[in-house]
Amino acid sequence: MADATFHTAHDTRTDSRTFGQTVSAFFSAIGHGLIAMGENSSRYRRLQALNAMTDEQLAQRGLKRENLVRHVFADVYYA
Repeated sequence: MADATFHTAHDTRTDSRTFGQTVSAFFSAIGHGLIAMGENSSRYRRLQALNAMTDEQLAQRGLKRENLVRHVFADVYYA
């Protein structure tokens, strides 16, 4: 997964952000926080580990690549 970070220098004495830019920055920060929470979940790490396996390794576990999400989230979404 790619990650990009942008830094913008702000002079707090002459901060001339518009209301729209302020609201956008607020929701952007919330979005980044939600992404970080999702990527730190144990389910996401389990899915990444399974996805890194070869098809042969998955077959030994009785799994198919197209069913990995269903397998990892079976108790939550696909009961």
